[in-house]
Amino acid sequence: MLKRVQPSLPDHTGNVPAMPLLIAIACACLAGLYPLSVSADPDRPGKQSDVFRQFTQHIQRQIELDKTAFAQASGCTNWFYHQEKQPSAPPIAQPIRMDLVLQPPSKEECLRIYPRGLESVRQDFHRTQTSLSVSLTFYEYALVGDRNDDGRYSREELQDIFPALALTFDPSRSPGAQAASLAGRFDDWYRLRNLEHLMTGMAQLYEKGYRVSPADRAELDRVTK
Repeated sequence: MLKRVQPSLPDHTGNVPAMPLLIAIACACLAGLYPLSVSADPDRPGKQSDVFRQFTQHIQRQIELDKTAFAQASGCTNWFYHQEKQPSAPPIAQPIRMDLVLQPPSKEECLRIYPRGLESVRQDFHRTQTSLSVSLTFYEYALVGDRNDDGRYSREELQDIFPALALTFDPSRSPGAQAASLAGRFDDWYRLRNLEHLMTGMAQLYEKGYRVSPADRAELDRVTK
């Protein structure tokens, strides 16, 4: 004889059945293992726009410091020459035109900064002019390296840029590490005022067809003002 099974009464206590709870836990675990969207690693190799941006911004910061120092030395040089009734110091030929429109220093500033007079300011004039020339030429190099002016360095461009600066290009390194290497080379050659090696590197890029584009020239004109 078949035994009749009484239907169970519905649970009105609010308890969640065990099986749906296990399914919910399993779904949560799977969601953790396989997220619907994977966030991009901002420092992964391949984001070469970061290399260009970080490298050029690093140089720009030095350019701003050099512009201020050169304007100060140039203005005081002219003031001391005027006091001694001598012609102003002739500019030294530089690879980049420097049209700086900055507020000239006052008489008091010149006497305070250069208490030894004309000889000390003349030395500082040459030093600051050379420093600015190096930073601007390095900035030109960074712009020329972006061959198609798209605001990023392709792998091929990096393969040309690094050796021209006597650096080894490792494509497995992150964009941040690559930018740090380029910035470090700038810092080293800037401290040494190593314009000769920089121009040699520029010549290597030119041999491979790189050129100063109209966009590069416009950007150089912008940073010198």
